[in-house]
Amino acid sequence: MAHTRERSPSHPAPELLGHGLRLLRWDPESDADAADWLRGRSDPEFRRWNTPLKTVTDLDAARASLRAGAEAAADGVGVAFRVTDAASGTTLGNIGVHEIDHVVRVARVGYWVLPEARGQRVATRALTLVARWAFTDLRLHRLELGHALGHDASCRIAERCGFAYEGTLRGALPDSTTLDAFRDVHLHARLTTDPGVGDED
Repeated sequence: MAHTRERSPSHPAPELLGHGLRLLRWDPESDADAADWLRGRSDPEFRRWNTPLKTVTDLDAARASLRAGAEAAADGVGVAFRVTDAASGTTLGNIGVHEIDHVVRVARVGYWVLPEARGQRVATRALTLVARWAFTDLRLHRLELGHALGHDASCRIAERCGFAYEGTLRGALPDSTTLDAFRDVHLHARLTTDPGVGDED
């Protein structure tokens, strides 16, 4: 289904706190944020499973990418959160709500976790927080989550968070090594009317 991209009234993203995490907005002017963004986006595991349209290979590119994200947030069509440990403030990864359509009330979610934070269910905990925020504060009806076929860890995260598997999208993702080859994508989704929404605490 094609979605129209419609701007909405401003929906400022708050800090989200829970499950041992604090989710904050990335700061494009912060050297530390840019360095963490660069590490995440250039990590071999990230590049194995994702195909960003613009690669992030240095700090200048990281800052430009973060500024583009801030513009999307200002337009009400996307928001990225820096996932941090609630106690120490250490950056653990990223989770974003993208392609927000406030007319049909649907958006896509995506995430990555830094190497040293893997194995601690960071993405599961962050997705739980973000989904609740998207369904309540943004009043979205449907959240979609897609991952490359074979990315079993992402499949498990989606299922733990109540994102039902809905099917395989054929040739939906350009291969990370060449834009001339395409990979299949598993599509998961969760609705605000699904059982358990709002009961994750």
